[in-house]
Amino acid sequence: MQSRLFLPTLLSLLLCADGAMAFDDDAFVRENGTALFQDDFNRHESTPDKEELGNGWTTNSAWRAKGTKQVSLEDGAMHVTKAAIADHGVAIFHNAAFQDGAVRLRFKLEAGDDLGVDFVDRELKTVHAGHLCLAHITLKDVTLTDSKTGNMDNAIRERRLAGDNSPELLQLLKTKTQRFPVNLTPGEWHTLLVVVDGNVMRATIDNKPIGEFKSPGIGHPTKRMITLAVNKSGWVDDVKVWSLKCDCEQ
Repeated sequence: MQSRLFLPTLLSLLLCADGAMAFDDDAFVRENGTALFQDDFNRHESTPDKEELGNGWTTNSAWRAKGTKQVSLEDGAMHVTKAAIADHGVAIFHNAAFQDGAVRLRFKLEAGDDLGVDFVDRELKTVHAGHLCLAHITLKDVTLTDSKTGNMDNAIRERRLAGDNSPELLQLLKTKTQRFPVNLTPGEWHTLLVVVDGNVMRATIDNKPIGEFKSPGIGHPTKRMITLAVNKSGWVDDVKVWSLKCDCEQ
């Protein structure tokens, strides 16, 4: 399961139920991570009808929802609701530059809600909007995707927009994503940890390893931004982002 080349410490290992050793990403991040920023959203907006997230956060509401407020600070957390007028899901951006890194946050979803944690490099012009890799969470599944060499590659995206549904292209796209089933309780807070380690992305929910996916686009050398993506509604709190220093396979 490990993609790194060094021997993990005992703190980084857990015993699975069957006695096999599994990697403890929480310990891995504590041992190898340098905190880039964190936010508990424990503050108030001065203007109720306008987005005023502060602490470096911006959103796409100005151009996707004609300025309609879609993200608010409520009860010490961030509440996201896509506006009826919006022509795209809600995207909340924060700069965070690293090669390998981790994002931990708490989230709460209801039936039909979803949350994406998207790693982005807008300076990369070979992919649409700089999308590199994505962890997408619903109450029923977690999907890990290599966007850079998959559906956000400009050439592939142009083929899809032109209506190309060839078996060759569909088979290629299947190799760029992997889904892992989960069973999360609606309306309850859960903790997500996403680690990008070389060309591997791993997800953990409530300290339980969910899955990992290995693909070349994940190893892109510079993630310059994280984007939290919501297509309906959701809650986010206690976001923390680290860079990781490790000797990893690319």
